[in-house]
Amino acid sequence: MENRQYSSLSYVYDSLNSDFDYEGYAKYLDKEIRENEKIRSSLVLDLACGTGKITFALRELGYDMTGVDLSEDMLSEARKICYEKDINDILWLCQDMREFELYGTVDACVCCLDSLNYLTRYEDLKKCFSLVHNYLIPDGVFVFDMNTPYKFERVYGDNAYILEDEGSLCAWQNEYNKKTGICKFYLSIFTENENGTYERFDEIQREKCYSIKRIKKALLDCGFEIIKINGDLNGKELTDTDERCYFTVRCIK
Repeated sequence: MENRQYSSLSYVYDSLNSDFDYEGYAKYLDKEIRENEKIRSSLVLDLACGTGKITFALRELGYDMTGVDLSEDMLSEARKICYEKDINDILWLCQDMREFELYGTVDACVCCLDSLNYLTRYEDLKKCFSLVHNYLIPDGVFVFDMNTPYKFERVYGDNAYILEDEGSLCAWQNEYNKKTGICKFYLSIFTENENGTYERFDEIQREKCYSIKRIKKALLDCGFEIIKINGDLNGKELTDTDERCYFTVRCIK
């Protein structure tokens, strides 16, 4: 199944997000795994890993990493980094998070930066949770984040944004349907050529708004124990005005 989302954005994704603290996020994930694991975790799955920024950061913290993503273009960028830095111990798999297959179990799983919101059907969200549960060891820890209803309504909405970095620019127009919970992102990406001209690429992305109640039900139905739900990376309790919710759950078998 080919993924057209991120096909154009993949080449400028890292530069447009260059100010994001991936190392800080990885330290948060490491803390959540270490505090809640019952057996020392070594093998970790980064689900919807994109260009591998979190994957590489967790590897630096001592984990054996597998990265799964549906976008061949995003994984191509991750493999370029591996080639440039002579990294050959990460397994990259181009697979759909609703249908992925691993070679064995993993000790922990992470899924970051609202990747799960791209599953626009509740049944698909449950499929993903069920697969994570299947490939985690008993008591394995699953840490993930999702965008909140507050972010969809107050931050995304029908707003427009501009992301830019040297040599690239992304014009981003949102269209949010509160009834369906679907937000469409109309992206126009401009990249500078060597001769100073710009090339334009367009793509449409979609995210689904899920209530905390629905996420919790999906997790419980798939066999997870909910340990905590945070409102930020500092561990504060989730409130109605937080833009992301951070879940730490445990696989019960």
